[in-house]
Parts: sequence; C-alpha cells; structure tokens
Amino acid sequence: MFTPARIRAPEGFAPMAQLRHDISMTSAMRALSVHLLTATGAVFAMLALLAAVEAKWSLMFLWLVVAFAVDGIDGPLARKYEVKTFAPRYDGELLDLIIDYLTYVFIPAYALFASGLLPGWTGWTAIIVIVFASVVYFADTRMKTKDFSFSGFPGCWNMVVLVLFALEPNFWFSLALVVALAVAMFLPIKFVHPVRTARWRSVSLPMAAGWTFFAGWAAVVDFDPQSWAHWGLVVTSVYLVAAGAAQQVLYGKDG
Repeated sequence: MFTPARIRAPEGFAPMAQLRHDISMTSAMRALSVHLLTATGAVFAMLALLAAVEAKWSLMFLWLVVAFAVDGIDGPLARKYEVKTFAPRYDGELLDLIIDYLTYVFIPAYALFASGLLPGWTGWTAIIVIVFASVVYFADTRMKTKDFSFSGFPGCWNMVVLVLFALEPNFWFSLALVVALAVAMFLPIKFVHPVRTARWRSVSLPMAAGWTFFAGWAAVVDFDPQSWAHWGLVVTSVYLVAAGAAQQVLYGKDG
C-alpha cells in the first residue's frame, strides 16, 4: 500500500529543518563576528596605551582613530545582523561601553596629562574631572534621546584631546574647555549621533567620516601646524559639537 511516509526527498535537497538550521547557524556566526569586531577595539586600546607610555603621541592617536572607525561601523552591523537575537550570550552594548571608556576617555586623559599640554595642577584637575564625570555619564540610562542623539556631551574625549594636540592652544583655554564639556555631559543639550540621529544624517555622517580622515592625517604628519588637516579637524569638530544644539533651537528639545 502506498503511504506518504515512504516518500523521500529528492537527492540534493536538504530537508526543511536542516535548511532552517543552516540559516540559523549562518546568522549566529555573522552576529558573533560583529561582537568579535567590536572586541578588536580592546586590542587597539592596548596598542594605543603602549604608544602613549612611550610618548609616541602620533602613533597613539592613529590606533585611537582605528578604534574610532571600528566603533562607527560595528553598530550598524550589529543592527543589520540582529546580534541580540542571534548572539544573545554576549552583551554588545556592554562590550561597546567598556571599550569606549578605554579609547574615548581613559587613554586620551592620560595623554593630556602626560604630554604636558596641561601643566601642574591643571593636568591633575583635567584628568580627575574627565575620568570621574565620564564613568558616571556612561552609566546613565538616559544618555540617549528619543531620536537616538546623546543627551549631554557623550564623553568623546579622544576627539577633544586630539584637536588640542593639533592646535596646542593656551593651557587656560584647554582647561576651560575640559571643564565646560564635563559640565555639558549632565546638561539637557543634544549631541548628534552621526549614524543613528536621522535628522541631518546626510551631513553628520560625512562630517564624522571627514573628522576620522583629518584626524588620521594629522597624526600621520605628526601634528604639523602647517597641515591642512588642522582646518578639517576644526570645521568637522565644530559641526559635530554644535549640530545637536542647533537642532534643539530650530525644532525644539524633542525635535
């Protein structure tokens, strides 16, 4: 007697369950690969720290720029490959915050102090303010706004310190800037996320890419004051710092 159970799948065709399993494994591997990409930031942080200890500031900033670039692409990849669904064992946001604290805060603060840009008590004041305020800010559950901007200065001290290295302003100006930005971390001022803030993204994303390019250029030429990279850093930095506040003024605090 003929029964459906005797029907066999044609050769070369995997059963549907096996196909689903293969797809799931592929998705899991992609998601895990994104976590591993994020984790490379810790390696770049160590390389930057080793360079900083030897006062090789240009090399240090090159590694920090590489880490900054990785940080810029791992987020979109994490959302594309749904890491929370397919690689939930690892907390990507926690991993990102750990590495960001090293590369955005801790190492740049050390460089600012050890380089002598802020001499004596001004250097001590700056590093204490930076590391203390930043660790509190990074733990703030309200650090993101509804439009995925940052509420308050997002602790991008790597960007600030690199610009200070490039321009070498008067140390009083540098100290005032550090204190002002530390205070701004806890004020209701928006700072755009170049990737996630939808408004003006067509401008913000190229500006962030431009900043990365100019930062790498400035480090490669050892912060030569005659380099055009300095002007690029100034223009892109001013935009990235002011864009969020400008949006608040034009569209309201929730705009």
